[in-house]
Amino acid sequence: MKIAIEGQRLFRVKKHGMDMVALELIKNLQLIDKENTYYVFVKPDEDSTCIPEAENFKIIPLAGGAYPIWEQKTLPKAVKELGCDLLHCTSNTAPLKSTVPLMITLHDIIYLESVSLFKKGGTWYQKFGNMYRRFVVPRVVKSSEKIITVSNFEKNRIKEFFGFPESDDRLVAVYNGVSEHFKPVTDQQELERVKVKYQLPDQFLFFLGNTDPKKNTKGVLKAFSDFLKKTNKPIKLVMLDYDKEALDNLLSEIGDKKLIDRIHLTGYVVNTDLPAIYSQCKLFLYPSLRESFGIPMLEAMRCGVAVITSNTSSMPEVAADAAYFVDPYKPEQITQGIETLLNDDTLRNNLIQKGFERSASFSWKSMAEKVLDLYEQILKKN
Repeated sequence: MKIAIEGQRLFRVKKHGMDMVALELIKNLQLIDKENTYYVFVKPDEDSTCIPEAENFKIIPLAGGAYPIWEQKTLPKAVKELGCDLLHCTSNTAPLKSTVPLMITLHDIIYLESVSLFKKGGTWYQKFGNMYRRFVVPRVVKSSEKIITVSNFEKNRIKEFFGFPESDDRLVAVYNGVSEHFKPVTDQQELERVKVKYQLPDQFLFFLGNTDPKKNTKGVLKAFSDFLKKTNKPIKLVMLDYDKEALDNLLSEIGDKKLIDRIHLTGYVVNTDLPAIYSQCKLFLYPSLRESFGIPMLEAMRCGVAVITSNTSSMPEVAADAAYFVDPYKPEQITQGIETLLNDDTLRNNLIQKGFERSASFSWKSMAEKVLDLYEQILKKN
């Protein structure tokens, strides 16, 4: 059987959440499936060695213009020409017209929800992407043989939003995993290499915020500002690839422009460097307003870090009892969580131990096995 996998963004250097999920899926399918033939379709870019070819895995670079054009015209044409039996689109959207059975991974439907917090903020690129998804997703949901999402919370949201009848078994929750390189880094040379490379401070909290409103960056900055005013501890907040101008605007909104002196922006961080950053931080902050899964929580847990996260959406489902939960709409609760975990060694160590146990139950191999089973169900049906 010939299985086509859409991986348009996989060759780009700066990979993000959905890219890493697709990459891990492909790598683990290579380990467990030696029978079916796979064609992975990507756009040409700099990181062309991130997916090694195998005997039954062919990497097909496809040029073809902007994302919508590539997805709607270039991809389905190539799939048809190669005589594929199934197309799996991995990043929420898919061709509106496919000549073969279609499966999509629908990570979330945040862009479809009429919630005020998603109407403001974000970049123009993000807004255009949301408009494209708002047009495409309802249509491809109707035409898909199977729809994967990443948590039972998101499955219920999708089911409710689209009015899936109870008899419709097309929608399936398949948990994400955690990459094996996420573990406590104890090698001092490696810790120092990463510290120097990203100019990390000696003591810091780690926050993976970005300009997407759901990440609650404003709430985290307000909480951190209040924490410093209460304690005056010599600690900084490390953030990754964040826009400096956007940060200045948020600091103006919370009324603490001087907080910039206690924030360290690293720029883009290579995924394989993240374990050494997790391993050096005091706490990991992940109080998002809305998530469909939350891989970074599990990454931090695997690296032996206590996590502060939200009591909303998918976070309680994924973190279980292994995190400190807060109401993300109340910065004072985030402040209290930071203060509590920095001062209570027993509680922090207890969460670290539970984090090791909880994160161990998620693996990319398990995810790939479940996806492969869905492929086989579709191919058998058709």
